[in-house]
Amino acid sequence: MSEMVNVFLFGKKYSVPSNLTIMRAMEYAGYQLVRGCGCRNGFCGACATLYRIKGDRQLKVALACQTKVENDMYVATLPFFPLVKEVYDINKVRPDEQIMMQLYPEIYNCIGCNACTKACPQGLNVMQYIAYAQRGEYAKCAEESFDCVMCGICSSRCPAQISHPQVAMLARRLNGKYIAPEAKHLTERVREISEGEFNQLLEDVMQKPVEELKELYNHRDIEK
Repeated sequence: MSEMVNVFLFGKKYSVPSNLTIMRAMEYAGYQLVRGCGCRNGFCGACATLYRIKGDRQLKVALACQTKVENDMYVATLPFFPLVKEVYDINKVRPDEQIMMQLYPEIYNCIGCNACTKACPQGLNVMQYIAYAQRGEYAKCAEESFDCVMCGICSSRCPAQISHPQVAMLARRLNGKYIAPEAKHLTERVREISEGEFNQLLEDVMQKPVEELKELYNHRDIEK
């Protein structure tokens, strides 16, 4: 049997096994996480969580899916972390420095404190990809930020109020649209789908029982 610890979820005390993540502990306590989180039919990064430990004044942030509970942990979640998402038409913007100045000018207020990088649960060098965005090096920004799950924890620590994940998303879109070489096999596959070449195959798959689908998935051919 795992050791039990006391956690406070939204102000209410619960006793939960010490080997659980915050997310599992919430479910153990009776909360139903039915939407929002990626591993619960939603978006990865949506389980960004605030917590502190009794006796420690520091407020900490983490992803609830990868952080284990501690004794006397006080947990709270927000419906979203503070990100500003600007609206733009990717077909009308261009991969130059001016587009970042127009949409996300706050990136030029970065003071180099590196709090964003230290807070990132994915271990990304967030301050570095913001530096790439400042210089208009969008291919490098896209590469550096590739594993971002848009949780917004980096932004919650930023004194310049930069929306790091949205900056990175714009860089990846600019890179994919204008800079990276065209993936011709992908273009061809999109054409095939648009022309309905896979409609019958999809219909057949939808009619299969779940167990057969699992078997097909587990023994599928994986491209090298």
